Amino acid sequence: MARSDLTAAIDIGSNTVRLLIASVGQGTIEPVCYFRKITRLAGGLAEDTGLAPAAIARTLTALLEIREILFRHGIENPRAVGTEALRKACNGRDFVQEVGRTAGFHLEIIDGPTEARLSCLGVLSAIHPLPDKCLIFDIGGGSTEFIFWQKGKIKFQASYPLGVVRLSESGQDPEKQNDILTRILATVEQDLQNVGFFAEILEPEVLLVGTAGTVTTLAAIDLEMRQYEREKINNHILSYDKLDQMLPVLAKLPLGEREKIPGMEEGRGDLIVPGLRTVLSLMTLFHKDSLVVSDAGLLEGILLDLNDGIST
Repeated sequence: MARSDLTAAIDIGSNTVRLLIASVGQGTIEPVCYFRKITRLAGGLAEDTGLAPAAIARTLTALLEIREILFRHGIENPRAVGTEALRKACNGRDFVQEVGRTAGFHLEIIDGPTEARLSCLGVLSAIHPLPDKCLIFDIGGGSTEFIFWQKGKIKFQASYPLGVVRLSESGQDPEKQNDILTRILATVEQDLQNVGFFAEILEPEVLLVGTAGTVTTLAAIDLEMRQYEREKINNHILSYDKLDQMLPVLAKLPLGEREKIPGMEEGRGDLIVPGLRTVLSLMTLFHKDSLVVSDAGLLEGILLDLNDGIST
């Protein structure tokens, strides 16, 4: 029998499609069903032609699975959002219409600042104890969001075209990937300097918090998980030294061997190395020797936003 208190959020990301069905009240989330599938919507994305047909087909297939899950739970109006791949694609609006025809629900393409705000709301729901100040980063397939949160308010939020699918498709040359990272992170630093927060973020008491697939997979590898457990991922601490040791080990493994590592998410083998380089570069930029992991993020933020919201 369907429950009338359930709501659903769908995140159609540049790399992964995710669904969360939950009961939400008074700032808390009681998960009922969680679904995720790597479809790599941004794979093959081109400026002149937009989303690749194969990527569209993979994603629509996953959304048909989600439609069946929603039907079983009696949910007719999920809130579905699309992020960087759809913001960038010249045929993004066509994809939105196709989702409506195929899956039967409305898809909203949200801008970068909205994605950052919702991610912050979700991330903080899983961090205990809640810090006075933290810098949250959300590494996606096509973009990375940064949120500086201080004493209950978002002080800075921005999205940058830095994603693991983009890095991976730029080639596996470490120097080329590092050049891209250096260029974009220089912009991040300058933007934070311009608003007067960069020096404050470098202070030791400002917590660095990471979310999304790259960071949670690194946590799962660190914990040598055979079966993913969200509860153990939340608030797990990753040290710079451990991650720095992990990089050459992962980089030298053939793709097939990487996929067999305990904790590695299937389909992420070619993305984990550029993702790890990104995490290490961020930790270096902000002078942090550790970060706290949150499995919660955009999905949870969507659900909480439907019920409440966060101060800005």
